[in-house]
Amino acid sequence: MWIDKRNAEGYSDPTTYEAMRGLMREDLLRRYGTEYRPLVFICSPFAGDMEKNTERTRGYCRFAVEQNAIPLAPHLLYPQFMDEHDPDSRKLGLFFGRVLLGKCQELWVFGDKVSEGMSYEIRKAQKHNIPIKYFTEECEVKTL
Repeated sequence: MWIDKRNAEGYSDPTTYEAMRGLMREDLLRRYGTEYRPLVFICSPFAGDMEKNTERTRGYCRFAVEQNAIPLAPHLLYPQFMDEHDPDSRKLGLFFGRVLLGKCQELWVFGDKVSEGMSYEIRKAQKHNIPIKYFTEECEVKTL
């Protein structure tokens, strides 16, 4: 279920938003008997040194699990069966990632360098009021 931070008239309504999030967490705890874990989209570089970037992204996903989150890193999944070097296949994979981002509760951005694809994901998260957290490559919180 998606909770909008704005009311029906389009005005920011943080009190209602936080109250609804709290109710959702309580419902999940009652339903599944476990602590709530947000689904977080892992936003990190992939192109360039793909082997090194893939290994880093695996580490970011481990970090997310340690932080009681459920990591989602499409750039670890789709290159396993889609051709990153084929423009049509790449475009389709990026589209899949954007759809999945819309299902996430947060976007976590890792590293100092923001690629074109990462920039698009950040803009989409901002547009849809998805909270964004920034981290260094060493998984330390960045202050902007």
